[in-house]
Amino acid sequence: MPELPEVEALAAFLQENAVGHVLARADLAAVQAIKTFDPPLSALGGLEITGAGRHGKFLDLDVSGVHLVVHLARAGWLHWRENLPTAPPKPGKGPLALRVHLDSVDSPPARGFDLTEQGTRKGLAIYVVRSPSEVPGITRLGPDALQVDREDFARLMAGRSGQLKGALTDQTLISGIGNAYSDEILHAARLSPFKGADKLKDDELVRLFDAMRTTLTEALERQRGQKAATMKGEKRSGLQVHARTGLPCPVCGDTVREVSFADTSLQYCPTCQTGGKPLADRRMSKLLR
Repeated sequence: MPELPEVEALAAFLQENAVGHVLARADLAAVQAIKTFDPPLSALGGLEITGAGRHGKFLDLDVSGVHLVVHLARAGWLHWRENLPTAPPKPGKGPLALRVHLDSVDSPPARGFDLTEQGTRKGLAIYVVRSPSEVPGITRLGPDALQVDREDFARLMAGRSGQLKGALTDQTLISGIGNAYSDEILHAARLSPFKGADKLKDDELVRLFDAMRTTLTEALERQRGQKAATMKGEKRSGLQVHARTGLPCPVCGDTVREVSFADTSLQYCPTCQTGGKPLADRRMSKLLR
C-alpha cells in the first residue's frame, strides 16, 4: 500500500511533470472507482493543472480549482506515460482504472498517466470535488504523521486504548502511516506491536515519536527525485522487518517473524521488540487446534 512517503513523492513528481499542463481528457476504465458525480469527470477536460499535494494517503491534483483526489488503496499505483494511446480504454479490461491525458490528444504523442489497481479486491477511489474537504476520508483524518508535535502525539497515544500497531495505522488518529511503515517504526522504537498505546512510559513515547519521524523522513528522502516507476523498489530496499519474514534482522541478526490476520500480517524482530519472545500467530494457533 502506498503510504505517506510514496504519496508525498508522487505529489512532488506530478508537481514537476504535470503542473502547468492542460488536462486534455480523463478516461474512466473502472466505473466502480469513481465515487462522485458532481462535478463530472468531464469537467476536468481543458483545465490547467495548477498544483499537486497530499492529505494523509490521499493524492490531490488541483486542476484550476477542481480537485482530482485519489486514494490508491492497497494495490493501486500511478504510471507515467510519455506516449499514451489516443483511443479510449475499454471499461473493465485489466488493472487500468483511470487514464489522464495531458495537453492535446489531437497531436500525439500525448503524455499523461494511468492509475491502475492489481488484484481482484478493488479499493482504489477517485473523487472529483470542488474542495478536498468534500472527500469523507479526508475530513476524518487525524493530524499528519510528519506534522504532529511531540506533545500532541503523547496526548493521542494516552487517549487511545488498544495495541500500538492499530493506533499507528488508524488514519483518524494519525494520518499517513500504513502496514509497512508501522512495522518499521515499531522496530526502530524497539516496541512490541501488541503493547497498549495508553500503556507507554515516557521514554517509550519519546522513542516511538522519534522513530516515527526518522523512519518517515528517511523514507521520504529516499523517494524524492525518484520516477514513479522506481518508487516501489526503493521502498522495499529500505525495509528492515516488513515483508522480511524468515530473514535475519539487520540490527541484531535474529529471525524476523510474522503474525498473520484475516487479510493482512505484521512482521517484527523478537530480540529487538519483544524481549526475545515470539508473539502468538493467531492464524496458526487456530490451524493447530
